[in-house]
Amino acid sequence: MRDSLRLWCMTMEPSASTTSSSSNHALNSAGGNCQWEVSDKTKLCRFLCYGSEGDLYTAREEGRISVENAGAVFSLLQEGRGAEVVEEVRRFAQDGQAVRLGPSLFTLALCSQHSELRTRQAAFKVFKEVCRDPAHLFSFIQYKKELKEGMKCGIWGRALRKAVSDWYNEQDAMSLAMAVTKCKQRVGWSHQDLLRLSHTKPTTEAIALISKYVTKGWKEVQATYADKENSDEVVRVLSYLEVVEKVKHNCDETEVISLIEEHKLEREQLLTDHLKSKHVWRALLQEMPLQQLLRLLGRMTSNKILETGSAELQALCDRIQSETALKKAKTHPFSILLALENYKRGQGYQGKTKWEPISNIVTAIDSAFYKSFMNIESVGKRFLVAVDVSTSLSSVVPGTSISTAIVAAAITMVFARTEADTRVLAYSEGALIPCSVSADMTLAQTTIELVKIPGGSTDCTLPIMWATENDNTVDVFIILTNNPLWTFTASPVESLKKHRQKSGVASKLVMCGLTSIGHAIADVEDRGVLSICGFDLGALNVIRSFAQDLI
Repeated sequence: MRDSLRLWCMTMEPSASTTSSSSNHALNSAGGNCQWEVSDKTKLCRFLCYGSEGDLYTAREEGRISVENAGAVFSLLQEGRGAEVVEEVRRFAQDGQAVRLGPSLFTLALCSQHSELRTRQAAFKVFKEVCRDPAHLFSFIQYKKELKEGMKCGIWGRALRKAVSDWYNEQDAMSLAMAVTKCKQRVGWSHQDLLRLSHTKPTTEAIALISKYVTKGWKEVQATYADKENSDEVVRVLSYLEVVEKVKHNCDETEVISLIEEHKLEREQLLTDHLKSKHVWRALLQEMPLQQLLRLLGRMTSNKILETGSAELQALCDRIQSETALKKAKTHPFSILLALENYKRGQGYQGKTKWEPISNIVTAIDSAFYKSFMNIESVGKRFLVAVDVSTSLSSVVPGTSISTAIVAAAITMVFARTEADTRVLAYSEGALIPCSVSADMTLAQTTIELVKIPGGSTDCTLPIMWATENDNTVDVFIILTNNPLWTFTASPVESLKKHRQKSGVASKLVMCGLTSIGHAIADVEDRGVLSICGFDLGALNVIRSFAQDLI
């Protein structure tokens, strides 16, 4: 990896021509417009969305970014299309379309040290838009370091020093104070490292105060600002940092709780010993982000922080199902479903923590699940969701504690409740029936509706053939199956092509192998076909981007 990076960085020069055989609308051998060819632009967008240029998304697949998966990025840069690459990075990072931000940060780091000046300038222009918090900033710097490994030149040139300095100087002072005390370091980099290496010169007294706190420590800050006549902003920042320091050296539970409640301190700003107290946790609950709260419900129940009949429990349940809180957190129904099923299970998916689920919490999460559908915006396409019932739907989706039946029902509900033109089918060998899934049905009712025909062999062409034969025009077919994607004898891709020809519509196909691990349906060079192995919230985001022709 390092050798290939070094060779690329030393030899790549932007070409004089921007003509590409892999543009968005490449020509086929006959000279016509080949709509379904997978262009370098498509591969770039896939990479930015989920970290791979291929047509396969694997749920919960994390890991370091591979240069081998970024071939299209290198090709586009070599063609002189760096500004176009940077604009896609900005769009994916800003619009929340990326399942993982790592690929965007990697690509931005690559563009920021490209040989073409215009590309480098474009990268640094969007730097702050993409690196929105310290974790992003640290990751970007680490990618730059890795891309320069083995080369004589370092990464800290004038452009990077200015970009990092501006990142700190252009922050709101109080927001920056909170950020540097919550996320102090990541991937081997700290704020102290970045402020020192960028030679940051603070542009305001409040930023200068934070810089001194990070690089010199609290005692130096006290000595410098104790007897000065400070501005209101400096006084506010000084008071906040004093509270953070006071908590770090305080063992009095009552006082720590008071400081948490008064200054809205978060878990990352406390000591490990503080988190052994039930009362401290109850104080943290009041302002804890909703998504984090849902993840920690089992642990808090296990540790008796949440107890039946307590005022804290009632307040928590009210907040979980509050439409205002759900809308503010933009919580997706699938995230809530994962939290609900995990909590009902009474045991963490990994680890030894066990708990007895509290019925009030289960009811509150269940209520939140249905209310959170308001957070999904319609794509405005014609969908057909087909559920394969040829085998038992009682198996569990890898990486979760949820049965494939429940996941299939939840996916169906997402489209039935948010897309006006959605058809739902259940199918197995030789049998296919439309399902009446309405927006007012519960998860349990939807699950029952989907499994009402007997099983048999899998034939994933049936839903597409049904739509074609019955003149049902479909923009996106979503086929859910329990079977491994690579075992099919009949080709759903060929059926898709026939549907396109008869309907005259640019139909797409999403094949979801709910229990599959790392295998695509086939080696298909068709931009309108996508394979998904396993399932998670990211898969729904990928399907959405795919339907909107963004990847």
